[in-house]
Amino acid sequence: MNALQRDLKHLVPLVESLGKEAVAADPHRQQYHLQPPVGWLNDPNGLCVYGGQYHAFFQYGPFDVNGGVKHWGHAVSTDLLHWEQLPVMLYPDEPFDCHGVYSGSALVEDGTMYLYYTGNVKHPGNFDYIKEGRGHNVCLAVSKDGRTIASKQCLLYNKDYPAGLTCHVRDPKVFACEGRYYMVLGARTLEDKGEVLVLESTDKLHWTHINTLTTPEPFGCMWECPDLFCIGGQWYLAVSPQGIPCQNIYGCGYFAVYGDWRSSNCTLGEFHEMDAGFDYYAPQSFVDTLEQGRRVQIGWMGMPDADYGNAATVAHGWQHCMTTPRVLSNGENGTLLQTPVTIPHTGPAQALPDGGTFSVGACFDLTASPAGDFTLTVAQGVELVYTEQDNTCVLRFADAVRDTDFSGGRTERRVQLAKPCRSLQVLGDCSSLEIFLNEGAAVFSTRYYPAPGAVALQITGTEASVFNL
Repeated sequence: MNALQRDLKHLVPLVESLGKEAVAADPHRQQYHLQPPVGWLNDPNGLCVYGGQYHAFFQYGPFDVNGGVKHWGHAVSTDLLHWEQLPVMLYPDEPFDCHGVYSGSALVEDGTMYLYYTGNVKHPGNFDYIKEGRGHNVCLAVSKDGRTIASKQCLLYNKDYPAGLTCHVRDPKVFACEGRYYMVLGARTLEDKGEVLVLESTDKLHWTHINTLTTPEPFGCMWECPDLFCIGGQWYLAVSPQGIPCQNIYGCGYFAVYGDWRSSNCTLGEFHEMDAGFDYYAPQSFVDTLEQGRRVQIGWMGMPDADYGNAATVAHGWQHCMTTPRVLSNGENGTLLQTPVTIPHTGPAQALPDGGTFSVGACFDLTASPAGDFTLTVAQGVELVYTEQDNTCVLRFADAVRDTDFSGGRTERRVQLAKPCRSLQVLGDCSSLEIFLNEGAAVFSTRYYPAPGAVALQITGTEASVFNL
């Protein structure tokens, strides 16, 4: 243990202890979403199963509610809904990661947890930190117990990446396949084209670049947080591309992958938006070995550089959370379906009749089977409006709340469904809504900040059932 890590190990718990009371007093604190003890949270990292528990690491800024230098926070769960916070796993305490322990992934093998991540280094000087002045290093931390780090090392520096790239090469996702190990890295070329590097290894330490995945024409300037995975024989590449036209400042979605992604014969299908809401970015998936090998994905319920915010929680010393974990499955025509993991209900379902209003607790699960146009209003401030004529669904904040803490400045988002909407599920937590349409063919995720206490639900055009959570 070096001196910086020793001091950070004392300082972080102190900061968490000092902020604990203010955080606990916030009525908008989530009940079944992973959130930071204090300070800032963004990308999910290192999602895995180890020792019979789910482990989730996350970008964590304990010292600054608006970001700051990133650590890897750590939480464990037995059900993906109730999380126990553990001490920080990775600190920015080495020359190769001193300006932030950035995003990465976990590989579990033979009782050992291998944590691959980006070590961020910003050199002093007059640099743009895109083409010069920054180090984005592939680093490896090894844990023998899932709680502490036995060793850290840098495997790849910027000089080790292919020619023609900027300094922005980051977010390693590592997995085993057919007796070898593979890593995908998000990258930005000198021509400002986003792409994903594919690297191969036989020992988890030494890596060789074997292929690059991209589109024929430029599609954004940087592909962040790549995730390459297979479901039912079909491979998908999930990325968060910066610089594409979309409803949010940055996009997030996936391509179906055709051909062998290890060779130049590979092509990417149509890009599909992962979530049409305000708050969704940088998702990561893992194989859930505790539940028949299903593929589970968790996203950051936030958006970098957004023009809206979360003033209600910032005032209490914390910001952001993760989404409800979602099970991924194959849809039609190279698409994915996302359905939330099962959340236990407390008590029987309550009927919400067409045109009726119902008061429910801050945490609820609403389901409906629409047969035409419908409107759902939540807390008299959020509206979900579906129009059958063009299969369009709009999530909007009412004009009266758009400039208040209720919305944090959020306005409107929309999606056009491939088919008429015949299923609706809305998960509400104290300060979040996640809306699943047509069994997860389309999703909206957003934060919102209603008054403490009961939440009013009103639906027109269909009936619904509501459970308290």
